[in-house]
Amino acid sequence: MSDPLQGVAVFVEAVEAGGFSAAAAKLNLSRSAVGKTVARLEERLGVRLFHRTTRSQGLTQDGQAFYERCLRALGELRAGEALLESGKQEVAGRLRVSMPVLYGRRCVAPILRDLARAHPKLELDLSFSDRLVDLLEDGFDLAIRNAGIRGLDTGNGLTGRRVGFQRMSVCASPAYLRKHGTPRTLEALSGHESIRYVRSGATRTWLFPQEDGSNVELAPASRLRFDDLEAILDAAVAGMGLAWLPCWLIQDAVRDKQLVRVLTDQPGLCFDVHALWPTTPHLPVRVRAAIDALAKKLPSVK
Repeated sequence: MSDPLQGVAVFVEAVEAGGFSAAAAKLNLSRSAVGKTVARLEERLGVRLFHRTTRSQGLTQDGQAFYERCLRALGELRAGEALLESGKQEVAGRLRVSMPVLYGRRCVAPILRDLARAHPKLELDLSFSDRLVDLLEDGFDLAIRNAGIRGLDTGNGLTGRRVGFQRMSVCASPAYLRKHGTPRTLEALSGHESIRYVRSGATRTWLFPQEDGSNVELAPASRLRFDDLEAILDAAVAGMGLAWLPCWLIQDAVRDKQLVRVLTDQPGLCFDVHALWPTTPHLPVRVRAAIDALAKKLPSVK
């Protein structure tokens, strides 16, 4: 009896990669080997799966139908593997996590390092990048993302869980406050210099929550605009103006009296931090352990 899965993985890769050459590169095979595998599969099935031209390959109607069934079958196989793994109840294997550069380095990575220290069979593969990766396409088990003011979309085959938050605070150096005075109200910010954050060419405004659930949006005058939060922190410590920064980033400078929090009567805006992972019926133990560890420890990083 022939193996019903023979050639299926190569066929699926050829579809998702957009052609035999791209699939060959991903599978570390020759283009000829991919083509022959698909041809043998077509011969066994008795149908043509691809329309072939000199420049491209496109699915036939039969190929599309077969591809959809293959995806469901491979999904069941992966779910079965995850179920077996979860049955072991051991935090082991490779865990690939994507996270923002600064927040990841300061807040997330230390927690995951502790997890790896507690579980010697766990392998960590951490990627620090501020770009939004495609978890499914890039092969990540988990991503840590700031939900932002508009929340987080967990569609497209992803599941999410809130694991922490980033509380924002206005701060300045003691020297700056002695020279320019301490603002007591939001309206008073207009009379101060600020150091502002720039991302994707846009200077970010400062947001302050109100009792009715809305946010006051302010854009204080600024001569200094940086696209790096640590650079803003350094400039604030140097007395160059007010800064609106995450509390976890300024906590050491506040403790060492290099910075002072101002407008402490004003509730600080909180951005939720979420863990995202590809939706699956059975979450691998290593992924669940990482999510639980982050949910337990990240909220304390304020």
